[in-house]
Amino acid sequence: MILQTEIKIRPLEQTIRYGDGLLYLGSCFADEVGGICKGLGFNAMVNPFGVLYNPASIAQSVERLHSGKPFIAEEVIKVGEGQYCTFSHNTAFWNISETALLEQVNGNLKAAHEHFMESRWIIVSLGTSWVFRHKETHQVVANCHKLPARQFDREFLSMEQSADCLAKMLQAHPEKQFIFTVSPLRHLKDGLHENQLSKAALLLAVNQVCTQFDNAHYFPAYEILLDELRDYRFYKEDMVHPTEQAVRYIWERFTDFAIDPKEKPAMQAANELKQMLQHRPMFPESEAFRKFEALKEKKINDLKRDFSRVCINNLSK
Repeated sequence: MILQTEIKIRPLEQTIRYGDGLLYLGSCFADEVGGICKGLGFNAMVNPFGVLYNPASIAQSVERLHSGKPFIAEEVIKVGEGQYCTFSHNTAFWNISETALLEQVNGNLKAAHEHFMESRWIIVSLGTSWVFRHKETHQVVANCHKLPARQFDREFLSMEQSADCLAKMLQAHPEKQFIFTVSPLRHLKDGLHENQLSKAALLLAVNQVCTQFDNAHYFPAYEILLDELRDYRFYKEDMVHPTEQAVRYIWERFTDFAIDPKEKPAMQAANELKQMLQHRPMFPESEAFRKFEALKEKKINDLKRDFSRVCINNLSK
């Protein structure tokens, strides 16, 4: 008896290996899956501008990562009561002064630019077709930063407009492999019908560029959660975000889709060491803990010897 509709996914011909540079961009779904990937010792960076939702903002971030052009004072805006940020970042980057903000975002940008230039894989999670355009600057913003609604126009990116944003990224970086996914998280503030229209436009846009470009690929996270895991037990209490179990399941499907099967022994070894590194002892002076520390040191040395491309520093994050 079959009690589940399984999404059939053909694995990529080119696959991700340890040592490959990976950059995750987009919705909080990119944070979840990218965090798992990085935590297993892959050379991954996740959302250097914070969470992004729409294709226009993601395309702008890719352009900035490529150019490495520093942010300047004219791009700083005042948010909240005495805090500062930019329209290219989300609220996690608020800072107490313009100087501190520019130092922070440009330091992050320098590291992110270097990582982007070395990355082979760009994994993009698209969240919504709805965008907010700042009236004064005419910029599509990554985040409104709780500023008054009168400062923005709310617009819907058509399938053609979203596809154009994605196509420009692909054309500019033919040396990189792009994996696109549409976030299964529903944007209920847009309204259920508007959310469905938004997701449909994104799905059509991704399908168009994946048909046109050899370096564009689609991973069906949207379909896996909404169809294969068709049950509210896979959602948190807000009925929007997937549970940890659901995210782990989708990560396993992504592994089968995109990661070279030969890397599974390294992933298993990295995960075992990760669990040890996260252990917090109750009795650090005990003999049992000293033995545990000796075993952990052996595991580290074994991993360095057998799987040298694993980023051990990422395992403890």
